[in-house]
Amino acid sequence: MTTTLRWIFFIVFLGLGIGAGLYYALVISPVQYVDTTPGTLRADYRADYSLMIAEVYHKDQNIDNAARRLAVLSSQPPGEIVQQALAFGQQNGYSADDLTLLQNLAVALQVWQPGSTAQPENTLQPAGTTP
Repeated sequence: MTTTLRWIFFIVFLGLGIGAGLYYALVISPVQYVDTTPGTLRADYRADYSLMIAEVYHKDQNIDNAARRLAVLSSQPPGEIVQQALAFGQQNGYSADDLTLLQNLAVALQVWQPGSTAQPENTLQPAGTTP
């Protein structure tokens, strides 16, 4: 067998191997991401997630819960996450109401101190005692 013929077979079978590998990886068994964290979201979804948290905050006014929910997105401080979402919203035409919600959450997070909210006292009494 000549050297040229060996190179032709090598290149043909190399191409077939690469083609078969790509077909398997893209058609037969593609990668599927399941149960990923919100931190892996694209910027537009991260902004939408932040907006949903701002809407919940608007309803319940619980800044600790809002900060905890935002912490799932990144290791950045919650205020920075909301600022990024606000900037994204301004650049991509979010409605004025949505931008107001994000702005209100950003302002609340600027003055928020972790753990500063007083926890309610346990009002349960042992059986047979009076308060």
